Amino acid sequence: IIQFIKFNSKQSKKLFLKKLSKKLLIIYILICLITNIARLIDENMYIHFVDVGQGDCTFIQTRNNKKILIDGGGNEIGEDYVGENILLPYLLNRRSKVIDYIFISHFDSDHCQGLLYVMQDIKVKNVIISKQFEYNENYKKFLKIAKQEKINIKIANKGDKIYIEKNLYFEVLWPDALEPISDNKINNNSLVCKMVYKKFSMLFTGDIEKVAENEMVKEYTNGLKADILKVGHHGSKTSTTKEFLDLINPSVALIGVGQNNKFGHPNEDVIKRLEEKNIQIYRTDEMGEISVIIDKNGKIKINTHIWIKCILLNFKL
Repeated sequence: IIQFIKFNSKQSKKLFLKKLSKKLLIIYILICLITNIARLIDENMYIHFVDVGQGDCTFIQTRNNKKILIDGGGNEIGEDYVGENILLPYLLNRRSKVIDYIFISHFDSDHCQGLLYVMQDIKVKNVIISKQFEYNENYKKFLKIAKQEKINIKIANKGDKIYIEKNLYFEVLWPDALEPISDNKINNNSLVCKMVYKKFSMLFTGDIEKVAENEMVKEYTNGLKADILKVGHHGSKTSTTKEFLDLINPSVALIGVGQNNKFGHPNEDVIKRLEEKNIQIYRTDEMGEISVIIDKNGKIKINTHIWIKCILLNFKL
């Protein structure tokens, strides 16, 4: 009798586990189906300000599933560290095996090294850069990789518009290839673009400093206005002048910066100028990845990935 009970118990356990496995498999399949259907009908646009430490990186997913990278970070730990350990896993985790556009603001390591690694591992269709007035090692490596991987390169200049899809384009505001800035050439001739989506706009400023900002203030009396500002040069004291900020007049400022960085970024005076204008400040050293989600009705939700925080802004597109 004892043996029979044991036998029945084993058989029941096997039968139970078999039924449970089938149920779990069905649940898993349903979750996958729901997730894929949700992706197909997702009408949101996503702008992810990625935490790459002391550097800049923005990953954009459009409503039509176009993938865009603006800069890609990089740091002193090693040439490929950010690309191999942060950016590539980040993209693969989001099933982004093809990047439609990469914008490289300039070829300082903390903006481009992660991209140089990614360009060798996943398919990149187009890279947008400005004319270079100083050839450093990162730029030489970029040209070699682009040729090797047969990546289309577009040299953009002030006044160009790069159309991604309906209602979405990038307006190139800087540099001026005919009159480049000679002071700190790499930073001050950074590619500056305004992303325009319907009535929403976001300004990407690379590492431009006061001298470049002053030139832009002279030229663009009305064209700098943007809802969100990617603060120039990680909040360095050399950038984000009052005059420049007054013309942009953003509601939100994003700062890509590493924790306890040796540069003292972001500068206290820059933070003070932002606060005096009641601009909401989001920084990667304190909040991790910052995601801007724009829905079809024009509302913007900002999620931060360290603090459980979600702020709804009623921007109408």
